[in-house]
Amino acid sequence: MSNRHNARVNRIHHVGVAVEDLAAARAVWDALLAEEPETEEVPTQRVRAAMYPCGVELIAPTSPESPISKFLAKRGPGIHHITIEVADLDAELARLRSQRTPLINEQAVRGAGGSRIAFLHPSAADGVLVELKERK
Repeated sequence: MSNRHNARVNRIHHVGVAVEDLAAARAVWDALLAEEPETEEVPTQRVRAAMYPCGVELIAPTSPESPISKFLAKRGPGIHHITIEVADLDAELARLRSQRTPLINEQAVRGAGGSRIAFLHPSAADGVLVELKERK
């Protein structure tokens, strides 16, 4: 294993947890983490999100057409994705496309907090949904 630091990838930003009822999930996670999350609705993703300072994000659907609704129907509540922070999302997407990495988003889209994000297809990472988030 190389000790060389990859300047393109900064860190794991957060782990997304799909939940059916954000208020009910928050009651558990607020007590567990002893933290207060920032909450927001993300219309482009059709979700309501609660982001804890420690890096746990709860995501609940706001529409039956939400990807989270589909995930919950298929798999139930649980870990949905891992988000990796990158310095330059456009460059990372170009690099991944050149390697023929399967992507859900070929171009950046807007996510929570107005961040630029893109998802890799789970087949690209051993069944794990990976979100790339551009460092602000």
